[in-house]
Amino acid sequence: MTFFKMITAGALALVAATASAETRVTYKSAKSGSSYYQMGVELAEALKAGTDGEISVTVEESQGSVQNLMEVRARGADYVFTTPPALVGLAQGGKAMFEGKGAPQFDEIRALFPIPSLTMHFVMSQDSGAEGLSDLAGKTILLGKGSFGANEGAKYIELFGLSDDVKIADAELSNAVNALKNGRIDGFVTAGSFPAPNVVEAAASTPVKVLSLTDDQVAETKRTRTVIPAGTYAGQDADIVTTSLPVAAFATTLMDDDTAYELTRTFWEQKTEMAGVSPWWTGVTPELMATITTAFHPGALRYYEEAGIAVPAN
Repeated sequence: MTFFKMITAGALALVAATASAETRVTYKSAKSGSSYYQMGVELAEALKAGTDGEISVTVEESQGSVQNLMEVRARGADYVFTTPPALVGLAQGGKAMFEGKGAPQFDEIRALFPIPSLTMHFVMSQDSGAEGLSDLAGKTILLGKGSFGANEGAKYIELFGLSDDVKIADAELSNAVNALKNGRIDGFVTAGSFPAPNVVEAAASTPVKVLSLTDDQVAETKRTRTVIPAGTYAGQDADIVTTSLPVAAFATTLMDDDTAYELTRTFWEQKTEMAGVSPWWTGVTPELMATITTAFHPGALRYYEEAGIAVPAN
């Protein structure tokens, strides 16, 4: 072999080795412009930084958690997606929106790590005088349409016997802050990781009260009890007791153990740095592991065993 050929062969081998060292992952998140899409972007950057570029993440827009789950049927080993653990259980059981749409791939879904929960916020103007959910009677509330927060807010209004006493504003949630500021509504309901951007905006532009639920009310909703710490929003001098729907990142058994391990390890090791950029990551703690009802990926389990993080018995 000539010297030129040796150099060329060596260069090709180096290129091949470099290409094979990078692991590509697709992260299916939420609608662009949403807080969860932004989380996906932040997570992608953190994973790249935390692995020195060995893991490259492409964030894909999604129409929601159900779509994320349905795509499991056609995706490969590089697919990571977000959804509430409860939806995974429905998919695996062929129930509710997954009735008649079951697939063997659903049984191969495995959990990696929790991400910020969908946390309910009942945001009222200070002028409304509302101190608790019972004070919604006689008020005009904006719920929005089609989102988890809108559906959950409507459920709570009915659950607590307020359906006949609350006027629901016919407007999109994107108009909530202006409508509240201008007095066209008394309050709005939104769900998202805290601090929620639209609640931050509302609290900065007009005096608001984010309502707490009683422990009995939380129990009636059958959701996870969540505390938004005092000081999260302007003018909030006490903890807010509310509810949330846990959300997590998942892969399938097609993903190799080493990749699942690196994704999980890097997420937890980069979490503090991510929280310095966006405070919603501070809400992710090892305690959220208990909300994940899906089996964990073996690669993720390896990390949790090393880190001494408890994993639910299921």
